[in-house]
Amino acid sequence: MALPQAKTDALQARTATLTAQGTGWLGSARRDAEARLAAMGLPGKRDEYWRYTDPTSLTQEAPVPAALFDAGDEAPAFDGIDAVKLVFVDGVFDAAQSDDPSLAGVEITHLSAADGLDIHWARELYGVLEARGQNPVQRPLATLNTAYATEGFLIRATGKAAMPISFLYHHRSETSDALIHHCIKLDAGAELTVLENGPGAARFTKVMEVDVADGARFHHIRAQGRDHERRAATHVFSRIGEKALFKSFTLTANGCLTRNEQIIELVGDDGVAHVAGAAVGDGTFHHDDTVFVTHAALRCESRQVFKKVLKNGAVGVFQGKILVKQGAQKTDGYQISQSLLLDGDSQFLAKPELEIYADDVKCSHGSTSGAIDETALFYLQSRGVPKRVAQSLLVLAFLAEAIDEIEDETIAEDIRSRLEGWLQRHEH
Repeated sequence: MALPQAKTDALQARTATLTAQGTGWLGSARRDAEARLAAMGLPGKRDEYWRYTDPTSLTQEAPVPAALFDAGDEAPAFDGIDAVKLVFVDGVFDAAQSDDPSLAGVEITHLSAADGLDIHWARELYGVLEARGQNPVQRPLATLNTAYATEGFLIRATGKAAMPISFLYHHRSETSDALIHHCIKLDAGAELTVLENGPGAARFTKVMEVDVADGARFHHIRAQGRDHERRAATHVFSRIGEKALFKSFTLTANGCLTRNEQIIELVGDDGVAHVAGAAVGDGTFHHDDTVFVTHAALRCESRQVFKKVLKNGAVGVFQGKILVKQGAQKTDGYQISQSLLLDGDSQFLAKPELEIYADDVKCSHGSTSGAIDETALFYLQSRGVPKRVAQSLLVLAFLAEAIDEIEDETIAEDIRSRLEGWLQRHEH
């Protein structure tokens, strides 16, 4: 069926200056994605999974200019963590500011260096998980990224990494438009932690494909930067093997528009996947978490824990689905999405879903939205705690369940301290 003219026009405008580059396997994968994108078009407000979020600023020809943000003397997130830093400035890798990648004790190759290597392992991964994740829901912005991204890293861990890998995304141009694509492969029994920090660009489109083999453990923690005017669309596609672990946590503070998608497929028995997020927003803040977890094996566990604190008209969105395929018995699927509205102008829109084709499962979902507990607030004040401090304590307690999904307590404490700072800056 032919695309509506509006979608065709939007796609042509967005891709007018982009080319699916490459002559080897990577070029072939990009051209395949380009063909898939031509068949689906870019998302529009009428698309089912974009009903609550207007994608126009993510799909239009040029990004909306975003003023540069001055964080003052505040240290970047995870700055105190001993990690290998890989720095991008407006979506372009900056080797001069980065550490030696070999220090991580894993194989790291820049995307541009892999095209001529016909036997490179990434040819079985780049664009593959993204393509699998297009069914039953189309995710055109991810396909756009696969087709045209020229920046990113291919990372393979064959054992336990010597230290975490930390991606730093700096925003230096008000009109920057970044496309970054990472592929991460963990061999059987391997372990790796990936940290991400920063806004990336005025408009930031990122895809991460993660293949976690049997018995491997992958930890992903990111802080998306505090630029007030940035816009971002991110996708994490993951495939989890037998007795493997995948854990991902995202902190979002500020930003005009953020759309984070997690597409998780549990394909090996006894796999575990936890995905969590804490978002705090003020004013023209629109934050959308869209999650799709597929259980396709026995005795797998998944957890979705998302908390949003909103004020002064900020908007939070959660769309989360658990799909349990036929034969995926003993599935344990848990999903919770909650918002704390600090005034009457903000709103939280939630669409939790369960689709189950197995008869021996334990699945639950819940979604709530409300104000600060006045009884708890009164109790703290009656013990001499100032009202503003008491409110901050209750907000942090509300977000705690999501932050607790971070296993490394040093990183979790860094996240808590940044949330405390945000709350202090926004007290009025």
